Formats: sequence, structure tokens, C-alpha cells
Amino acid sequence: MFDQLKQAKQLYKLQSELKKEKITAEENGVVITVNGKMEVDVVKLNPDISIEDQQKAVKSCFNEAMRKVQMIAAQKMQSMR
Repeated sequence: MFDQLKQAKQLYKLQSELKKEKITAEENGVVITVNGKMEVDVVKLNPDISIEDQQKAVKSCFNEAMRKVQMIAAQKMQSMR
């Protein structure tokens, strides 16, 4: 039972640390910032490029930011062991 309590405390600590993370990805002037809870905080578009290019850049930035958040979470979980 004490092990479960310890794990719960560690998980809470991990969640608190992840909330503070901010990951930004940029492509062709399009910028997306995601927090450690995997929520989008900022989206900046580039009006100087076509809608199709903006759509591609948003998709690419979003995917890159999510990969980075997942890697950070995995690293933090590894350090808890």
C-alpha cells in the first residue's frame, strides 16, 4: 500500500512538472506552442503564405510539438525510476 502511495505522489509530481513545460515548433513562419498537458497554447499563422502551405505547416508543427512533449514526459518518467 505504501508503494502505491509513493507512486501516486510521484505521478502527481510528474504531472505538476509537465504543466510547466512549453514546447514551440515553427515552420515557414507558422508557430505552435504546446504545454506539457498536450494542450495548444499559441497558434500564429503566416499570412504571407498560401492557405495550403499554412495548413501543412500547422500540421507539421503540431505533430513535432506533440512528439517533443511525449519525449519529455518519457524522460521524466524514466528519471522517476
